[in-house]
Amino acid sequence: MSAADVLQQAQAKAKREALEAAMLLQFKAVGIEVEQQHRFHPTRKWRLDFIVPSHRIALEVEGGSWTGGRHTRGTGFAEDCRKQAEAVMLGWRYLRASGDQVKSGEALRWVEALMKEPA
Repeated sequence: MSAADVLQQAQAKAKREALEAAMLLQFKAVGIEVEQQHRFHPTRKWRLDFIVPSHRIALEVEGGSWTGGRHTRGTGFAEDCRKQAEAVMLGWRYLRASGDQVKSGEALRWVEALMKEPA
């Protein structure tokens, strides 16, 4: 792996972590208790970025949606579909949010709306 590849991966990770930190601050600000990086599947090592356990809500924060990141390319997209399907079949109400949707508060509004609905 070249130095440029390593740098690109490090920058992508930092952006993803910043988005997740922003989302966590929003949850804390409104008093929603969440868990981060919850391993939800009995056999796969998949994790959900955030869960609201009391309402079985899962929120995935998707970075790189405008830069050709993993989630927008063939194999990565197909794996995300598989992960989402498995989470839904296990009873999770699954939301995906872009960085802009996190920053604007839209993702938080989605979670709050789902919390008002019966599971």
